[in-house]
Amino acid sequence: MKLNELRDNPGAARKKKRIARGPGSGKGKTAGRGIKGQKSRSGVSINAFEGGQMPLYQRLPKRGFTKPNAKKYAVINVGLLQKFVDAGTLDAKADITEDLLVEAGIVRRKLDGVRLLAKGEISAKLKLTVTGASKAAIDAVEKAGGSVTLASPAAEAAAE
Repeated sequence: MKLNELRDNPGAARKKKRIARGPGSGKGKTAGRGIKGQKSRSGVSINAFEGGQMPLYQRLPKRGFTKPNAKKYAVINVGLLQKFVDAGTLDAKADITEDLLVEAGIVRRKLDGVRLLAKGEISAKLKLTVTGASKAAIDAVEKAGGSVTLASPAAEAAAE
């Protein structure tokens, strides 16, 4: 078989229907839009319009609330910290800050700060400085002989 002998299976590629190209095309004159009316004209966007009836998206109840100034934290688990210490990417003796976590590739970006959570096991003695941490995460790090310092994001911004 040669490249010039390659063909689609019969009926696999159908020719595109070219509308508004004369009476011979089968879709000439009004191009399948009918005669007159809003939908026959260009620039019509009536996707959710239900003919004057209250649209479905307005009939359904609205629930919940999205806080417009909600903080978005980069989340890191203690098990992941331990994994990076074991791999040698993270130095257990150094003070571990949020910038160091970004540099090491543990978190992609700080967002509004880094928050430490307690999933996984930790045995390394780490000295951490993060924006937030759960009580269980602080207990886990202190049980391993380390310490967690909580730095407020406002104080960090003032220091820069």
